[in-house]
Amino acid sequence: MRPQPPFNALSRRRLLGLGAAALASPLLLSLPGRVWADEHDSMQMGTEPQGTGDFIKLDTPRKLKLAINLNAVCLAPVVIAHGEGFFTRHNLDVEFVNFGNSTEVLLEAIATGKADAGIGMALRWLKALEQGFDVKLTAGTHGGCLRLLSATHGPITRLEDLKGKAIGVTDMAAPDRNFFSILLKKHGVDPVRDVEWKLFPADLLGTALDKGEVQAISGSDPFMYRLLQGGQARELSTNLVDEYANLSCCVVGVTGKLVRDDRRVAAALTQAILEAHDYAVKHPEAVAKGFQKFAVNTSEAEVQAILHDHTHGHHAVGAALATEIVTYVDDLKTVEVFDASTNAGEFAKEITANVFS
Repeated sequence: MRPQPPFNALSRRRLLGLGAAALASPLLLSLPGRVWADEHDSMQMGTEPQGTGDFIKLDTPRKLKLAINLNAVCLAPVVIAHGEGFFTRHNLDVEFVNFGNSTEVLLEAIATGKADAGIGMALRWLKALEQGFDVKLTAGTHGGCLRLLSATHGPITRLEDLKGKAIGVTDMAAPDRNFFSILLKKHGVDPVRDVEWKLFPADLLGTALDKGEVQAISGSDPFMYRLLQGGQARELSTNLVDEYANLSCCVVGVTGKLVRDDRRVAAALTQAILEAHDYAVKHPEAVAKGFQKFAVNTSEAEVQAILHDHTHGHHAVGAALATEIVTYVDDLKTVEVFDASTNAGEFAKEITANVFS
């Protein structure tokens, strides 16, 4: 049986996923008026959701290259978008470029036109975008992806217990390291001085935890999910806790030239990607099945379960996306990833584009 985290973070994650499924409206792909929330928490604020506006179908076909990790479970909705026709309904002919290189190389590929757009994790892209790549973020696609685990029968049961301990990660610029550094700081643990971060390949994180080489590990699914499912670890936290429950984990980045020269094409591509994520909320079984031709060492059941643990019904565009970026940048300043003098609002304005305005 899968262990329950001490403060029901997993229950929150499940609840968010189920809530997204309940709130998602039917995909009226051929009709106008399809919208997404442009204010995360718009229901609590009592405002009508605003967002991508009318369905966009280009007058003439347009070929585009989309940089994507075809093996990433959280991107499964986009990976199967061809088979479900999400791009062609917008008159888009999208070619996937399977990118396994560094974030800087991927962003450079988009900025220089080798790819027209790409999808990646916000907490990996933000620091790289500070270098001035001509890439504009057009949407946050979903929440979830990141987990912090400790040994099932070990003494670490809360974030505060990690003071003076070691945490295993796959690289020092990983989004999970950035996010859980933020959470540790909020819980009184200095992630720079009170914690030792140790590097391991993703498939050896569980072994390092078992051997006591580290007292916690952080990463993304499916590796983290499997450790939980197998009873080897328990969940200390995720990136769907507290004020982060309604923030995007992954983002769409489009070349600045496309945004400036053909905004409607950038909008159509972004809209198609968000439609694919909405489809995953309503039809996770279909997405899991279609993903198997791309997946590495996974199963339909596992992919479907992981999709339920993410919030694929949450999309941030326009002002809401900029607000989420400000939140992340301000938090990253507290853990010395961004310089304290960085103006988060100006930076967010510089790297985002509301292609639906």
